[in-house]
Amino acid sequence: MPVAAMYPGTFDPVTNGHHELVRRAADIFDELVVAVAASPRKAPLFSLGERMALAREVLAGLPNVRVDGYSGLTVEYAAAHGLQVVIRGLRAVSDFEYEFQLASMNRHLHAGIETMFMTPAAQYTFVSSSLVREVAALGGNVDEFVHPCVGEALRRRFGQAQAGRP
Repeated sequence: MPVAAMYPGTFDPVTNGHHELVRRAADIFDELVVAVAASPRKAPLFSLGERMALAREVLAGLPNVRVDGYSGLTVEYAAAHGLQVVIRGLRAVSDFEYEFQLASMNRHLHAGIETMFMTPAAQYTFVSSSLVREVAALGGNVDEFVHPCVGEALRRRFGQAQAGRP
């Protein structure tokens, strides 16, 4: 029986850490939906449409992965789309308490939907979208943390030169 999962997040922007986790999850599940949350209360740098377009470009080489946008409760999206598993990334121990509470609430709301925690490769444990945004906003080079299309989008957003950054 095919198993479909979702990897939800704001992805503002999608990072190489996200890509690495998606690639590994795509090897485990028959179908993987990268679900980009609207998250208007977080005041994202990029619009939902821009975040989805960047994620689609970054993840284009993964045939069983699709990108979709959503708002509302993650488990409601999963239930409505027949997704049995919600994947959550854990970068550090500090992530665990919140993610554990979230997984417990999700199980209470929809007992048939499981949460699976995945950890990133060691070189991505400190990389977060918010840190990438902050470094880029201050003119720092984030090229090793994001796909080239994301790096270009960040430079455009912050009005920086597009090529040959130190």
